[in-house]
Amino acid sequence: MYFVVASPDALAELYEAGTTGIIEHDGWVEAFFEDREIAARFGEPQAAEATDWVQHTYDAWPPMLVGERFFLVAPWRTERTPPGRLRLEINPGLQCGTGQHPCTRLCLAAMERMVRPGDSVLDVGTGSGILTIAAKLLGAGRVVACDIDADAAREAPFFIGSVDAVRTRSFDVVVANISESVIEAMHDEFERVASRRILSGFQDETGEWTCVTSGDF
Repeated sequence: MYFVVASPDALAELYEAGTTGIIEHDGWVEAFFEDREIAARFGEPQAAEATDWVQHTYDAWPPMLVGERFFLVAPWRTERTPPGRLRLEINPGLQCGTGQHPCTRLCLAAMERMVRPGDSVLDVGTGSGILTIAAKLLGAGRVVACDIDADAAREAPFFIGSVDAVRTRSFDVVVANISESVIEAMHDEFERVASRRILSGFQDETGEWTCVTSGDF
């Protein structure tokens, strides 16, 4: 078993290459591979110590309080949901978006403020579907997800594609946790489809991960 240190921006490529597991850190990830040559595509492979991966996976995903309302847990955790919290279950091994990354947590906190009961929400670049699930927990009346990856989670009505395929003003809220280059390129499209916008996946001028919100809220 080998591991490499890589950028969070490479998550999709790491999964496509067949990583056996990813541990997310603040601004970087560890990705594990059985094959050294495949690992070498993403950095200098290091031999990984023998590990009880079942226990390691369990320990690596403790419950987390996010924002004012969410209780983020892996499906195998049995801890009770604290009073007043919404239990947000996400399988950390399937797709990008585990809740560990600061941008995901910033999006969740922003959604608490901006998603109102009955709202229609579009989740662009849904990945694991964590923001889609959160929107439904917050009482959204209609949630649609899209991704250019056909293997993304299908936690709501889903289409392969992006925000440019959506009718003007067809949603109340659009949320996208992608990357700075994509957000910049599609910014006008986000404004076109929804009156309220939650955009993240990039850093501010000081290097801190950030989330930008705008619109009528």
